[in-house]
Amino acid sequence: MLNPKNIKLKSMKKVLNVGGNNKTIPIPSCFDGWQHDLLDIDPKVRPDILCDARELWKLPPRQYDAIYCSHNLEHYFSHDVPKVLKGFKLLLKQDGFAYINVPDLVGAMEYMLQYNLELDDEIYMSSVGSIAMLDFIFGHRKKIEASGVDFFMHKTGFSISLLQRMLKAAGFPIVLARCRELNIKALAFMKEPSAEIIEQLELGKL
Repeated sequence: MLNPKNIKLKSMKKVLNVGGNNKTIPIPSCFDGWQHDLLDIDPKVRPDILCDARELWKLPPRQYDAIYCSHNLEHYFSHDVPKVLKGFKLLLKQDGFAYINVPDLVGAMEYMLQYNLELDDEIYMSSVGSIAMLDFIFGHRKKIEASGVDFFMHKTGFSISLLQRMLKAAGFPIVLARCRELNIKALAFMKEPSAEIIEQLELGKL
């Protein structure tokens, strides 16, 4: 006899949180009720999958309904970003999507010039403290100093058009993106999103 619990687990949607650092950090509510797997390069955070995101091709393909990657892509050199994005595509199911957040580097530059700020002047206050343009470009200096590792360094930057072009070059035919509060949010789809996904992700607000 089939076990109803097994049926539920088999049908549960799965999201892979790439570089999320800690599963206690909230992810978007559209993933409520999904199986949440954390992938990270740092063994100290005890991820579900210990892996360098540049090597996602080593994992079994087509196993996730979504990839969530928030403020992680900027931690790779520019020439490595396509490897990561192509890895996302390999891991996603045929109707899957990637949900990506990165700093809006162009927006931050415009803000700095508008208010005639110096590189070490604060541009906003975050949950980890004051963020200056130097932190925005190169990574949070205090966090890097305290950790003693280079995981938290920024090695590249994005504009909305650059991120869209890179996602399409990686094989995502449909990319929706917006800039808001010095953040770029992008949704990259393997195919035309269903009405259910449109409602879940509130795409009308993009």
